[in-house]
Amino acid sequence: MANAGGSARGPYRSGIRRREQIVNAAARAFTAHGYDGASMRQIAADVGVSPAALLRHFQDKEDLLAAVLEWWARETAALGVGERAGLGGFDDLRALMRYHVEHRGLLELFIRLTGEASNEKHPARAFIQERYAKIVGMLVERLLGVARAGEIPPITQGQAESEIRALCATMDGLEIQWLLDPAMDLVGLFDQHLDHTLERWRRGGYVSSAG
Repeated sequence: MANAGGSARGPYRSGIRRREQIVNAAARAFTAHGYDGASMRQIAADVGVSPAALLRHFQDKEDLLAAVLEWWARETAALGVGERAGLGGFDDLRALMRYHVEHRGLLELFIRLTGEASNEKHPARAFIQERYAKIVGMLVERLLGVARAGEIPPITQGQAESEIRALCATMDGLEIQWLLDPAMDLVGLFDQHLDHTLERWRRGGYVSSAG
């Protein structure tokens, strides 16, 4: 029994490694060519396998895209953004910006797919929508909790949502500008913006309510 289990583990590990190689190659292809422009045949060639071998791991390109998005989500989730209590939890967003500078390819992938997902038929649309909803919802609740704790003046649900959406829009905009001009100080500019935002929140100078 032990020998049978041992012989099974080798091929299993090899299959996992091959799957990871395919996902990494697909991420590069989707980043460079977009979802529609990426070719399963080319992805297979980049990994050094036949198209038929690739299809043994992923049944089609949409299945492969789902695996790439899951991988991207795991990578960024490890940062634990927004998990710390209090107003200081927003400082975790600074770490996210530093991570983007160190992992440009991941940011390029997300920005590219986010733009493509404006098409209602794009297979990444539901993932991107859910991702934004989760991030906005989490940060809104964090901001409301900070107000309940007395760290900042009272804030309404609508004001909190407006503040968080504006903050996320600033992050996205700076990231796109940095991808176009890597000489730009992405981390420094976001740090300044967040410093001003946190200070404004402490004064209760909120933007108008979304509703």
